[in-house]
Amino acid sequence: MFRESSFNTIDSKGRIIIPARFRDVIKAEGRDRVIVTRLDKALFAYTFDQWSKIESKVLAMSETSEYMRRFRRVFIGGASDCNCDKQGRILIPPVLRQYAELEKEIVLVGQIIHFEIWSKENYEHEVVQMEEDMKKEAVSNEIAKLGL
Repeated sequence: MFRESSFNTIDSKGRIIIPARFRDVIKAEGRDRVIVTRLDKALFAYTFDQWSKIESKVLAMSETSEYMRRFRRVFIGGASDCNCDKQGRILIPPVLRQYAELEKEIVLVGQIIHFEIWSKENYEHEVVQMEEDMKKEAVSNEIAKLGL
């Protein structure tokens, strides 16, 4: 499972180092690659096993919904197969780097079944937004359901 956050950089060629604890999860299923896609101005990286489950769920949903067709087009159609090299890095395709605004400083955020790749600036904005949202009763009530 992917847990914790790591602050890092993306090099001039678009490569990022995957933390060893994340690489261990990826290698546990016998592969050295992840599927990376886009959502929420960030990139979402999945192992192949988890990605297969997502594809199955998406295929099971109705294609008559304009919104689901659009989501599938962008989320599934925008996905890229990224191999880990011998240094534990993956190359992020330019179109995904541009979408997530990855230029230098990045944050990798574990999300249990996947990890997210954020520009440091966008991630800091996301944290501030979450803190603002926590002030709203509806949001704090939702989180309280977790027993936190």
